[in-house]
Amino acid sequence: MPSFPETADVVICGGAAIGSSVAYHLAADPGFKGKVVVLEKDPTYRYSASALSAASIRQQFSSSVNIRISLHGIDFLRNIGTHLAVDGEVPAIDLHEGGYLYVASGEGAPVLASNQKLQQDEGADIALYAAEMLRSKFSWLNVEDLACGTYGISGEGWFDGWALLQAFRRKARALGVEYRQGEAAHYIVEGGRVVGVELRDGSRIGCGAVVNASGTHGARLAATAGIAIPVRSMKRYVFSFTCKGEVDNCPLLIDTSGAYCRPEGKRGSEGQMFICGASPPAELDREWIETDADVEDVDWSFFEEHVWAPLAHRVPAFEAIKPGRAWAGPYDMNELDGNAILGPAVGLPNLYLANGFSGHGLQQSPAVGRGLAEQIVHGGYRTLDLADLGHERIVAGRPLTEANII
Repeated sequence: MPSFPETADVVICGGAAIGSSVAYHLAADPGFKGKVVVLEKDPTYRYSASALSAASIRQQFSSSVNIRISLHGIDFLRNIGTHLAVDGEVPAIDLHEGGYLYVASGEGAPVLASNQKLQQDEGADIALYAAEMLRSKFSWLNVEDLACGTYGISGEGWFDGWALLQAFRRKARALGVEYRQGEAAHYIVEGGRVVGVELRDGSRIGCGAVVNASGTHGARLAATAGIAIPVRSMKRYVFSFTCKGEVDNCPLLIDTSGAYCRPEGKRGSEGQMFICGASPPAELDREWIETDADVEDVDWSFFEEHVWAPLAHRVPAFEAIKPGRAWAGPYDMNELDGNAILGPAVGLPNLYLANGFSGHGLQQSPAVGRGLAEQIVHGGYRTLDLADLGHERIVAGRPLTEANII
């Protein structure tokens, strides 16, 4: 057994929303009395997916486990003060339950209807509207080529993702979690377990358990312990624009093209600001992030061709807009099935994976943090069974299909 200058019961590699949620839930668990150290290479979180996210939450998934994760998440966000208040100060995350609206043509209608039934059966407040009902509820929406849409009446919307990250971090620290600036370079494995973490600067820390919450660097770090996960860092753009036309009570709209938009802030003298984006078509989805600085390079032609054009078709008021700022953010994309990889790594039971969120990490952070903390402290899930997202399916090459990847 190698010797270490210091040890911790749990070392968490990555201190953004997922890592900090795990840290908080560990420290808050009455059954855990150990030492938790969170390694975060950049405490400014400048390039973190948590900070660059469009910060939304939905139940409109096509798999039960993802729906349940988000139902847990919205309850957590609604009751943020119960969980993350420090010295009586309740975090302000500006949760706005504006809903999601997925629309479908005749071809996509059966899938949307099937998903809605599953969502409703799981307890999500999702309605299925025919095209004429969509026209009635959203007068600004072009429904001429639509058959139906599904709308989150409650439990879906958007919030301040940066504030949630900082609230997790602040509460974890208040409960005794130690945050340390440093990047985990590789795991030290002995006897079928991870016994320590070596940092980029050469320092080492021993551990009883370790959590890989390293976002887009997670696959590289897992590989140092001989664990292969199909996670790749993909670039996704977020664009903003202002529209003077009346687009009242706009939910987060997902067009048949895959382009999305939602309001941002209150309507001002220049009109209403929106943020928007789209997943690239498969033939264009080759741009991936090799260094953190790559997130700062934005391709505006993508906005014009793949975002603005379809949104202007769906919402005619968007034909006249004023473009604003834009940024790029990283997706830790699970190339097997677009779903998170959670729980103990096959063959290394004290290495806990939290990788491959494919754009859903921020909204899933409350349930994932609690679930992994329960795994570490109690040896299994107690609040919500996340086993469907386990590493076993990756090893077996058995995808958990999710139709609603944005």
